[in-house]
Amino acid sequence: MLLVLKKYLLKHRIKLSVLAVLFMVWLFCLPRELFSTPTSTVVTSSDNVLLGARIADDGQWRFPKMDSIPERFKQGVLLFEDEYYYQHPGFNPVSIFNAIKHNLSKDTRRGGSTITQQVIRLSRKNKRRTYFEKVIEIFMATRLELKFSKEEILKLYATHTPYGGNVVGLETASWRYFGIPSHELSWGQSATLAVLPNAPSLIFPGRNEALLLNKRNRLLDKLLVKEIIDQTTHELAIAEPLPQKPLALPNLTPHLTERIKKEHPGKRIKTSIDRQLQLNANSIATAHYQRLKSNEIHNLAILVLDVETRDVLTYIGNSPVGNANGNYVDIITKDRSTGSTLKPFLFVSLLHEGQLLPNALVKDVPTVINGYNPKNFNKKYSGAIPASRALSRSLNVPAVRLLRSYGLQKFYNKLQKANLKSIDKPASHYGLALILGGAESSLWDITKTYASSASVLNYYITNSSTYRSNEFVEPSYLFGFEQDFGVAQLEAPVFNAGAIYHMTKALQEVNRPEGGENWQFFNESQPIAWKTGTSFGFKDAWAVGITPKYAIGVWAGNADGEGRPGLTGITAAAPILFDVLDVLPNSSSFKEPFDDLVAIETCKKSGFIASSYCDETETKLQPINGTKTQQCPYHNQVVLDNSQKFRVNTACYPLDDMVYKNWFSLPTGMEYYYATANTNYKSLPPYLDGCSTLESQLMEFIYPKKNEVVLLPRTLGNTSSEVIFKLAHQRPETAIHWYLDDTYIGSTTNIHEVLHATKPGEYILTAVDNDGNRIQQALQLQMASESTN
Repeated sequence: MLLVLKKYLLKHRIKLSVLAVLFMVWLFCLPRELFSTPTSTVVTSSDNVLLGARIADDGQWRFPKMDSIPERFKQGVLLFEDEYYYQHPGFNPVSIFNAIKHNLSKDTRRGGSTITQQVIRLSRKNKRRTYFEKVIEIFMATRLELKFSKEEILKLYATHTPYGGNVVGLETASWRYFGIPSHELSWGQSATLAVLPNAPSLIFPGRNEALLLNKRNRLLDKLLVKEIIDQTTHELAIAEPLPQKPLALPNLTPHLTERIKKEHPGKRIKTSIDRQLQLNANSIATAHYQRLKSNEIHNLAILVLDVETRDVLTYIGNSPVGNANGNYVDIITKDRSTGSTLKPFLFVSLLHEGQLLPNALVKDVPTVINGYNPKNFNKKYSGAIPASRALSRSLNVPAVRLLRSYGLQKFYNKLQKANLKSIDKPASHYGLALILGGAESSLWDITKTYASSASVLNYYITNSSTYRSNEFVEPSYLFGFEQDFGVAQLEAPVFNAGAIYHMTKALQEVNRPEGGENWQFFNESQPIAWKTGTSFGFKDAWAVGITPKYAIGVWAGNADGEGRPGLTGITAAAPILFDVLDVLPNSSSFKEPFDDLVAIETCKKSGFIASSYCDETETKLQPINGTKTQQCPYHNQVVLDNSQKFRVNTACYPLDDMVYKNWFSLPTGMEYYYATANTNYKSLPPYLDGCSTLESQLMEFIYPKKNEVVLLPRTLGNTSSEVIFKLAHQRPETAIHWYLDDTYIGSTTNIHEVLHATKPGEYILTAVDNDGNRIQQALQLQMASESTN
């Protein structure tokens, strides 16, 4: 037997060798990648509807490979192009024979290609049709049938077949000619797209419409005869009009689509975007763009995140109208001055560390720190104000003073742990101005940090008072993306839940834009913890808000950095934020994290831990580290005479007649401003005549502050300018005598302000009261054009 086989192989070795070579050629005839043509970048919403697309690098609208073929199109194209598709091995001998017979006897040309052969022809760039080329197609088609399933080959056909002009592929054609996804095509529309690849030139409006209509209707007739559709469906399909001019593709998220084109070029990306919410937000953005442009404010951005998953739900990178004024710039990813948006994180850091209670009074007086002179937006001062109210009113001076006491580097480290990547220069580069917009960050980073903070609180409440180690993660626009939030742990990753809860309480008290001040009285209004920000020079307006479900970030301004009067967070950005909030599903207030709160008795007036001298106290749940804070420094016991009108001491008054009383009293500088805003504040009584004054600070300079350089305005032809000096005294009626160096410049009573014309230079300012009490301060006066370094 082996001998016979050997003789046979030797006798037919040439034939067998040729067959072996042919087999090897057949086996490896297909390229590794059948189609290497570039594809369009396609972006879809969470419900898989097209949001936008960008043309392929070769100028063709060619969507990436389809995941499935719509049944109506499939039935139509098989009946029209390849009725025996599921029976043949890649070519149909009967069709080929009929085509050759037709071509030899008729003037017209007829093809006999199967869908598999057409896929091969498309992959070979539609080379010239010759009999030799047809043989190659058949040869490769049989190999393609072995490599791919019939369904896969159909997907390749539907993806790469031409539909006229630069439209390639069924899904592209469906959007370009009918404005809907291919799975929503009617029978008439499906039939049109089934016959069109056979003669794509028929699609041009006003030309050959009758031929295209005839082709489509013949296919519909055939579908009726085959009982694939019924008579009613056939009549409705016949009545459908043909497509006319190609339609523009949807462009609901232009800036996100551009971002995805850079990050995932040529891919079909299903995003987490909520399509209806995006549509609503687009309408809101358009309306507010019209409002803002009247003040020459041309750009805005809106970002909405899901707090729980950190999914991007809405992405508006810039104004949705036109291409002028830098509207193509994706503001969401660009760094801008943060304004006051970082203040809540300083507040929560202080609560977290136990350095402050939410309602403890903080100092709000004119302040100069190493030449840095921060001012409140309204140029007014409260003297002393609860920390939570200082936050809700976004006061600058308390924020700077609190940052200084907390520690600039320490706060900077907190921001780094919170994953605010844009703040990447050393802390010393920003200085104390860090808290007022001295740093730059993006709407993406700011909004995600607010969202992460809300998530810390939510998770703590619902997961047995634990935290996750990696809570401050990057948001994602990819549908179904699973974030790595780390492992459960007892230690807070950056801020603890109790501190965050009190931050949200304070931010819920921020005054809403005009018309929304009484939101809590309306059932349809939902609570939100939110913060505005305005950068120096009115260049950036921010509004960022969080609910237990959503984080909303809004920016408004000019992309080129031009400032505009009235460009503030409350007037430009906040109205947009609340319009977006109104179209979001209702969300409740944040819940209390009871395990991270502790009942602490505090002074009603000062907000500090109550001392024995506090007459009015209240017990509230405070952050758990609040027990570390100091006792109230502003309630003390004073000694009065029996009329309780004067303070006394043992040096001037009988011990048995003394009256001891608890008194809320602020230092002189704070009292000066606090008493103006709080009419029920009672200053300490004066000392009885003859009683020595034990206090070290009866009076304090209000202006200029210590270490402050006073700039004198230049006046034409005059080297002297008038300067006002201000002072606060615990007994305003006392006369104060003022001296500049050794020169007497005047006396004041009740209102201690003196105006004096002087020249630039260095002086010693001295004030002496009638009792001989004296304060002095070094003073530096400079002309406005001189350096203040």
